[in-house]
Amino acid sequence: MQQKLKHQVFWLPFSLLAISTISSIVQKEAFLAGVTKTRDWIMYHFDDLFSWVSFSCVLMIIIIFFSPLAKVKIGGPDAQPFLSRWRWFAITLCTTIATGILFWGTAEPIFHLHQPPESLGIAPGSAEAQGFAMSTMYMHWTITPYSIYGTIALLFALAYYNLKQSFSLGTLLYPLAGKRVKGSISDIIDIICLFALVAGMAASLGAGILSISGGLNKLFGWQGNALVYSIITTLVVLTFLLSAKSGLFRGIRILSDYNIRAFVILSLLIFIFIYPFESLQLGFEGLTDYLKNFFNRSTHLIQPLDTSWVHSWTVFYWANWMAWAPITALFLGRIAYGYTVREFILTNVVFTALFGGIWMMIFSGATLQVDMQGENFPLYQALQTEGPESIIYLLIEKLPFAQIISFVFLLIVFLSFVTASDSNTSAMSAISTTGITPENAEAPFPIKLIWGLTIGLVAWIMINYAGLDGIKTISAIGGFPALILVIFILITWVKVLFKKDIFKM
Repeated sequence: MQQKLKHQVFWLPFSLLAISTISSIVQKEAFLAGVTKTRDWIMYHFDDLFSWVSFSCVLMIIIIFFSPLAKVKIGGPDAQPFLSRWRWFAITLCTTIATGILFWGTAEPIFHLHQPPESLGIAPGSAEAQGFAMSTMYMHWTITPYSIYGTIALLFALAYYNLKQSFSLGTLLYPLAGKRVKGSISDIIDIICLFALVAGMAASLGAGILSISGGLNKLFGWQGNALVYSIITTLVVLTFLLSAKSGLFRGIRILSDYNIRAFVILSLLIFIFIYPFESLQLGFEGLTDYLKNFFNRSTHLIQPLDTSWVHSWTVFYWANWMAWAPITALFLGRIAYGYTVREFILTNVVFTALFGGIWMMIFSGATLQVDMQGENFPLYQALQTEGPESIIYLLIEKLPFAQIISFVFLLIVFLSFVTASDSNTSAMSAISTTGITPENAEAPFPIKLIWGLTIGLVAWIMINYAGLDGIKTISAIGGFPALILVIFILITWVKVLFKKDIFKM
């Protein structure tokens, strides 16, 4: 089947992004005021909904795991996997939140240590604040985000392969609405989610640009400015476009394999050389607090935290994951062929969340220990004077051969963002294209090129014109339309679980 641009899906989100980009340059202050006002409105009216929907995704994953549906094989009884378990896990990890843990895994706990919610009555910089910071890292980076991804990706995999539906986000609702969701309704869902993902990807790529810039500053003394950001953005975009050109299972597979091995080596170095026993103890204390307060921190029913803090952190993250999740689900669902539902949940939710928790115990734990045991909180001072991108490199300075490891880390960040961008660009391009099937899975490269350049441009503009706050703002806006889709996906899962034979178990 000949592939060509799906005009009704491509042009509207692309035009909206072009208009937004031009507006942010021509009328910078008015644009920022407008997106900030929009973000505040979304947070004020829908913060609880973001929280409850995210919590519901965790519950849904648990229910599916223990249901009869868990035995169903994606693609049917005779389906054979595209990927080995290791490759599958590596790609899944490196195309989801692994990009974020490199930046926020060390920067975020310093914020929580010194700026805990006032409602908790915790003294900033205290041992209690340290425990809260560790618990919060588990909250934001383990089971909940991966449950959001998993809930959507699993439903798409089953509908795409087992029900033989089209490569479209409308396919997610086919078990609920049947043929009524095809055509215009499916196109509208694709349009909304394309716009949402570009917002989410711009936020993530923006964090990556800052992280790489921080490394260049530490290694070579290059201060972050528009020129440096332009060079970094250009290199990232060009590299992931080259990877995307090589096909679904070539570039991404190779990059993710290198990435995860580098993650493990770097984690071991940090753990061995920087307060290993103290980090372990803090990690288990934080885990205890996380499990104890998981329901309350997820729903804010028992002891609500400060609204401003929740909006800036927890709800921001839920919105960010939701902005990414629908399009990312297309990619994650596509590579799950040949595995059972239970195997999918283990790989896409359990093992990835476990990796995230271990990463936070090592990196966030070491960061908190260095700051607490240093004179006058050295990392917090660096956060205020040099920015959040500097923290990881200050931590690496504690290691032997710090210059070499800093350079390697810089390369890891670069490859990690390339991998994540590659996978999502592939999915975005595919739903902008007609004729995508399991046998003919790749969109034409020119469409990938357009989306890749668009994402890079939006990220560069947000970094230069709005900084970190602007990144978080546009990310929250991108998550709102995705929130509505996730609600319908949860409703679809309820129907699927009651209608047990829908996927031909």
